[in-house]
Amino acid sequence: MSGKNRVCLWYDGGAQEAAEFYAATLPDTRVTKVIRAPADVPDGAEGEVLVVEFTCLGIPALGLNGGPAFRHTEAFSFQVITEDQEETDRYWDAIVGNGGQESQCGWCKDKWGVSWQITPRQLMAIYDDPDPAATKRAFDAMQSMRKIDIAAIEAARAGHAA
Repeated sequence: MSGKNRVCLWYDGGAQEAAEFYAATLPDTRVTKVIRAPADVPDGAEGEVLVVEFTCLGIPALGLNGGPAFRHTEAFSFQVITEDQEETDRYWDAIVGNGGQESQCGWCKDKWGVSWQITPRQLMAIYDDPDPAATKRAFDAMQSMRKIDIAAIEAARAGHAA
């Protein structure tokens, strides 16, 4: 893997499965290398997958099968900017439907505990609206959602009930 910077994600044995799921689900995502342990390690045996190099949404990443010592939190998340409801639904449904968990305001977790923000461009555009009341209505609507409903956000922004 070239470059000097990449994200390292700690997994409890699921790094390869996670990276392959991301590659099958997300654009500009691929597994580039699987490294197996050359000897027994504290949380694995010789020959087991130790490290997976991959690119996730164009971001170089390393999945480390480090065992159960550390868990993912919302302090780190991938934000996926989507263009429309169909794309929003596709990513959200793939992550949640593969053993993940819904959260609030467009956030969800995959089955390995990594947090994702599935964020339509239209949601980000509310902050550029020159009308602070429109921004507040859209923001308030977003806070009641799990998966973002673009039509409901736009209706709230315009001052209409969805």
